[in-house]
Amino acid sequence: MKFDPPLQQARLIRRYKRFMADVELADGSVITLHCPNTGSMKNCQPAGATVLYSDSGNPARKYRHTLEAVQVAHGHWAGVNTARTNQLVAEAILEKRIPGLKRYTALRREVTFADSRFDIALDHADGKHTYIEVKNVTLGPAEDEPDHGVIAFPDAVTERGQKHLLTLMEVIRQGHRAVLFFCVQHTGAQAVRPADEVDPKYGDLLRQAIIEGVVVMSWRTAIQSDEFRLELPVPLRLG
Repeated sequence: MKFDPPLQQARLIRRYKRFMADVELADGSVITLHCPNTGSMKNCQPAGATVLYSDSGNPARKYRHTLEAVQVAHGHWAGVNTARTNQLVAEAILEKRIPGLKRYTALRREVTFADSRFDIALDHADGKHTYIEVKNVTLGPAEDEPDHGVIAFPDAVTERGQKHLLTLMEVIRQGHRAVLFFCVQHTGAQAVRPADEVDPKYGDLLRQAIIEGVVVMSWRTAIQSDEFRLELPVPLRLG
């Protein structure tokens, strides 16, 4: 995912009303960015942090600029625009960069199965499908914690995420393939884990889903001002 023009830098003043963030530019002026993230953004919104933002170039938009990434503890970057997450994964699949997701006849987006909507579905020549639910993973250590490199999901209780896991298990029961894809938008990631201390039910369902055959893939994202890109897989830690 390339950015042309490249993302610009600013200093975070505050995030508020969930979808808004005020930032200070280099000249001292203050602008309000759109913050497309429904989560808590725990440990991803320290006041005074350097941020990267994009400019839509559309003066008709109420907030023409968008918050894309925040420099978090230990100098790492976290991608906080969850609208980018599915794009990153779909791009990597289309470029045949994800082992296990290279053979398919068509890629579809926002596909309904039972009472859930999955981010991506891959169709196969034998009539089977691979349903993929993508999650943006950013919960890393705080400034006063060691740089342990283990990034967690979720950062708040997620009933929607729990429902997705239940439906992914139903996908398996109906003879299709189910994938939970952790798109880890945190440059310090060395591993991923369920945030049991945040949402223990999600952690329990994740472990059950793995037992039932749901495949979990976790990839770290490289974050630069001119490009975001899935760069390498990282292990999942359940213990």
